[in-house]
Amino acid sequence: MSAPSAASAETGILVAGEEAQLAFGAALARALGGRRGIIYLRGDLGAGKTTLVRGLLRALGHRGPVRSPTYTLIEPYEDLVPPIHHLDLYRLGDPEELDYLGLRDLLGGESLLLVEWPERGAGALPPPDLEVRIGHAPGGRRIELAATSEWRPVTAALADAGR
Repeated sequence: MSAPSAASAETGILVAGEEAQLAFGAALARALGGRRGIIYLRGDLGAGKTTLVRGLLRALGHRGPVRSPTYTLIEPYEDLVPPIHHLDLYRLGDPEELDYLGLRDLLGGESLLLVEWPERGAGALPPPDLEVRIGHAPGGRRIELAATSEWRPVTAALADAGR
């Protein structure tokens, strides 16, 4: 996997409210088409990262609760195809702690990792296939995407959905 770069596909989408954030997560689920890899989710506290994940998981068929794994750090959804692991590294004390949480096992390519606060795992996490940046904007949130070349179809599908 290579990191998103300046040459990567980028787009920005405005979402207004929680329902729109959930709908964007569902659109992301459809655009992924079963891909496995790593998605970084960046944004301030309260930006809607977990709301986006909730929309994605629901679109893929998960019917149980979706909580931010702020205290557990990893929440598995292994009933989905591909299996999904939602990581929230906000409370991570040191990137080396990821080894104790079994990160190496998760990086085998069989699952999709959704990582909130990836900067806290710097040095232990590989580069993302897709980076989702959520920022505050008048009337809602602005979502910007950066993808590796292999994941450009995902950003293209989302840009089309956002029009």
